[in-house]
Amino acid sequence: MIIDLPSTTTSQINSRLVRLRDEGGATTLGRVLTLVIVTEDGQRTDAAIDAANDASREHPCRVIVVARGARQAAPRLDAQIRVGGDAGASEVVVLRLYGELAKEGASCVMPLLLPDTPVVAWWPFEAPVSPSKDPIGQLAQRRITDAAAEKNPIKALETRRAHYAPGDTDLAWTRLTVWRAMLAASLDLPPYEKVTEAEVTGEADSPSTDLLAAWLTDRLKVPVKRFKATSGEGIVQVRLNRPGGEVDLHRPDGRVGTLAQPGQPSRSVALQRRSVRDCLAEELRRLDPDEVYAGALKSLSKVAKGRVPSAKPEEAPAEAAAEPANGKAARKAKAKAGS
Repeated sequence: MIIDLPSTTTSQINSRLVRLRDEGGATTLGRVLTLVIVTEDGQRTDAAIDAANDASREHPCRVIVVARGARQAAPRLDAQIRVGGDAGASEVVVLRLYGELAKEGASCVMPLLLPDTPVVAWWPFEAPVSPSKDPIGQLAQRRITDAAAEKNPIKALETRRAHYAPGDTDLAWTRLTVWRAMLAASLDLPPYEKVTEAEVTGEADSPSTDLLAAWLTDRLKVPVKRFKATSGEGIVQVRLNRPGGEVDLHRPDGRVGTLAQPGQPSRSVALQRRSVRDCLAEELRRLDPDEVYAGALKSLSKVAKGRVPSAKPEEAPAEAAAEPANGKAARKAKAKAGS
């Protein structure tokens, strides 16, 4: 059920929620938290609501969406209440704020918070420079951002590092859970040797690749190089070098990876790129500060940036070396046209 309340107030919204609860049963008693989603009006808001609805099946909650509209418009609050099949296992309240009200998101959210339950704030797209100092962020025990969804993911990640506060987290970090588990499990198998150095390869604008390299730096206390991948999506490859041989986890297609290590047969492992819904549901399982994430952020500056090694001159085929200059130019033009 979807109920529209144009030009309304928070008091009227609360009254309507109470009436819906009386008519449909005391469903609010089953809510375990309040999830506040902050977006700009027109930013794929429905996609964020769908992800929250899916995550609410594991964490029943009240979802409050703050969609800030045009600042030049007259002050107005339009609301929409979604319950039942349109809200998953939650109840969704969408607040569209216009004019001066767009700056007062926290004031509009406070009367709608569930009593005696934790508050989690989520910025699915652009996030404030310092989430913990944002008015809505100050209401929350946990603050979730997503560097990968911003215009400059790597710069956004550096901003997270500079303004980190306990309770902050980022979905670029949550996407690493399976990678971290796989790499940690590989070191539990023989030979039990210390890792001497590591290499992480991924897309140039992949914040998860940077965070994975920083996590290895922080936990293993060894030099780690971060390379830019020439193909593949997200994180492409991780190598852990040890005296007896290297652990190599390679995912060229964004779906299935291959794990190779000394004394063990190579095997395929599921490394499907995680959806926002899965990452959000994982983050809602915990409300305490993520100290491992904080350590990875601090180690970002310790990661060395490397270049993919080019072929040595002696490795070049003899026929390529003897190819005329005009033949090379033609071949390059043909490759560029087909890329």
